[in-house]
Amino acid sequence: MRKRDNGRSAEEVKRLLEGYQRSGLTRREYCQRAAIPVTTLDYYRRRTHPTAPVMRLTRVEVKPAAEHSQPDSFTLVLTNGRRIESGWGFQEPDLARLIRIAEAE
Repeated sequence: MRKRDNGRSAEEVKRLLEGYQRSGLTRREYCQRAAIPVTTLDYYRRRTHPTAPVMRLTRVEVKPAAEHSQPDSFTLVLTNGRRIESGWGFQEPDLARLIRIAEAE
């Protein structure tokens, strides 16, 4: 079995990357749990998906709530035109995962 950088096999790298994608955690949180440096995860991600788009900040516009909306609800309009409307009950990692999934499709 051919070893990759840091002594990890291709299968180990694949498991790390799949675990990160499924986790919904930030890179830093996932790397702390997996006991690997963030730079190592980034390196594996770049090598596996060299043409993957770079995440960039997006300008947002905050509008007052519509009269018919519920007090603790929100609407998030993604750059791909999709809308997410919900009552606010998300933890930050869950919301980040939801956005990643919605923008990927």
